[in-house]
Parts: sequence; structure tokens; C-alpha cells
Amino acid sequence: MRTYLVGGAVRDALLGLPVRERDWVVVGATPAELEAQGYTRVGRDFPVFLHPGTREEHALARTERKTGPGYRGFETDFDPAVPLEEDLRRRDLTINAIAEAADGTRIDPYGGERDLKARRLRHVSEAFAEDPVRILRVARFAARFHPLGFEVAPETLALMQGMVAAGEAGALVPERVWQETVKALGEPAPEVYFSVLREVHALKVIFPEVDRLFGVPQPERWHPEIDTGVHVLMVIAAAASLSPLPRVRFAALTHDLGKGETPAAEWPKHSGHEARSVALVEAMAARLRIPNDFRDLATLVARYHGHCHRAFELRTGTVLELLENSDAFRRPERFDEFLTACEADFRGRGGFGARPYPQAGWLREARAACAAVTLEASERARLDGPGIGAELRRRRLEALKPLIAARPATANP
Repeated sequence: MRTYLVGGAVRDALLGLPVRERDWVVVGATPAELEAQGYTRVGRDFPVFLHPGTREEHALARTERKTGPGYRGFETDFDPAVPLEEDLRRRDLTINAIAEAADGTRIDPYGGERDLKARRLRHVSEAFAEDPVRILRVARFAARFHPLGFEVAPETLALMQGMVAAGEAGALVPERVWQETVKALGEPAPEVYFSVLREVHALKVIFPEVDRLFGVPQPERWHPEIDTGVHVLMVIAAAASLSPLPRVRFAALTHDLGKGETPAAEWPKHSGHEARSVALVEAMAARLRIPNDFRDLATLVARYHGHCHRAFELRTGTVLELLENSDAFRRPERFDEFLTACEADFRGRGGFGARPYPQAGWLREARAACAAVTLEASERARLDGPGIGAELRRRRLEALKPLIAARPATANP
């Protein structure tokens, strides 16, 4: 029985990155032998064991044979005779197919170290095409390692395109799509994930609402980049620079979905795109089983990002309605996330990245001023429920008036 450190731990150590978790492959052993040594068996599709001391995952070396469509259509063989090289061959990328023995010797039969130096994401073998999840994983790794200069190898892009053409992307189940997407949204360059999916024609299969945005023009005065799809990628990048939260970045992705349904005769204007965007976000969330907190923030941004941009032009009552409709008093953290996503929308335009966006700070002040309004217990005792609400609203409008009077006369678009 021989044990090797494999995958991300070896890769990240060679890149000088922190190692988050360590995975191991065991060659020459049976499940019974591991269990006899105190390992705990977990995993449904193939045997994975937790080390009795470290609790790190140890998997038996295995080979796989494609037996059906999708990522579950495999027959797995974990015979003790399976060599390490065969186990590494079934992995997705060469940089993830490097093993390290206990004495530090590295086993790299597929050129992973060479590809690390070349900053190249390249598939290990043609077996890559048997698992459609790898389309998403490669796009996610591209988003993670983009700041280090990594790019997907042309031959891997071509293989992924062939997989999409063969219908493999359509076999992805919603849970796996979202699992990989939410991880990608947390990567340093999440916009690259969607860019790679588009390059291999998977975006139109998995996120058709986003794919439809490319080629749709916007007014050049406010959008020097013109193309709505390009704008959305820029907004995701801006969101990543402003917030580490995948929820905020998802809202950036979906805020303009309605522009993909604007009749071409109305271009480059997009009247009513906010309501269309809300409906599309809700449909996407239902289809991919996206968590409610992601959906709710995204619909809030889709519906009201224009209000945020025009904050210095809104009437006093409209400002208060924005705060009320966004539940800003009970959920100030989410309102702050809303403002961050709106700022990302502003900055995600050609030449706008360094411009000031005072609307966000001003709306935070407006929320704080209104939230400070209270009613004494004696005042509440003299009023019924609707009366309390009406009086609070009257006082909040009064609290807003000094801020309205002092706000700038002009605003950014």
C-alpha cells in the first residue's frame, strides 16, 4: 500500500499559494484493508476514506469507464492493481494530475509542472470529454488563476466546444451548475468564468439569459463599451473589486438581463428592462435552484439600480419608497450589498471605473437619518397600527429634507 498527495495541494504548493486542504490517493489497497487500519468509509459513488487521525480524504486509485450520458454515467474500478498513472489519467487538468510521494518525489506523467510554468490549463486525456462538469470546472479554474496569467489551452477549448456540440452541457443537472457557478463567483476574476463558457458555446445552454445580452447595443453616451454583454462582464469584474460576496457578484451578473429581450427596433434604448430583468432572474433562480438570498438581492438590484443611479434626482417621497421597498430599515446589510452592486454597475463601463459614485454614500446617509426616527411609547399609545406607520413615515420624510436640500445639483448617469 502506497499513499500519495495529489491534486490541488501539490498544484498550489508549486505555485506558492496557501494549501487549503489535502487529498490523497492510495495505491495497492482494498477497502477492507483501509477499514482495518481505522479509516472511515464515506462517499456514495466510489470509496473515499477519512484518515483516522487527520480526517483528510483518502481515495483508492481507480479507473472509470463511460457508460451513459452526464457526469454520473460511469463505471468505476478501484482494484488494488490500478497503477497511480492510470488514476492520474482520469483527472481533468494536467496541473491537477501531479502526485507527491512521502519522500517528496513528484510523479508527473502528463506534464503538469510544465503547464504550471507555461500558465496553461490543459486537459490530461481525451477522457476529459466524458464528464460535462469539467466544462464548468475549467472555466472556474480560469477564473481562479487568471490573475496569475493562466489561459485555457486551445486544444482544451476545442475539446470543450465539441462536448457542447455533442449535447453534454445539456446533461448538467441544476445542482452541479449552481455548485460550480457559486464557487466561480467567489474567485478573483469571476467574469472569466462566463467568458470561457461563452467561448466554448456553453453559455447559451446554461445561462441563455446572459448569452442573449451579447450583441445588444446600449446608448454610447452612458455606455462607451456599447455591447450589453461586454458591460455585464465589466460589472462583474467591478463587483469583484468592491466585494468578496458571491451574492453581490451574482446581482451584478443579472442586473440587466431584461435588455436581452428588448425588441431590436427599440435599440439602443431599453425602456422597461428593469421589470423584464426581475422576471428573468426569478425564472433563472427557479431553474437552477438558486438560494433565496441570491435571488432576492438580484431582483432588488435589477428593479432599483436605476433609482440608485438617479438618487440626486428623486423626489423625497421616492427616496423613502426606495428605502421601504428594499426593506432597508430591517435589513441594512442587504441594502449595503444593493448599493455595492449598483456602484459596480456604474463602474463597469468604459472609462467610468475611476469616477466618483457619491450616490451610494448619500443613500447610506438617507437610510441612517430615517432609521434614527423613533416614536416614544406615549406617542405610540395614542395611535393605532396604521397611525403609527403614517407618523413614522411623516417624520422620516422630514428627516430627509435637509439631505435633499444639500445633495448635489447634478448626478452621474
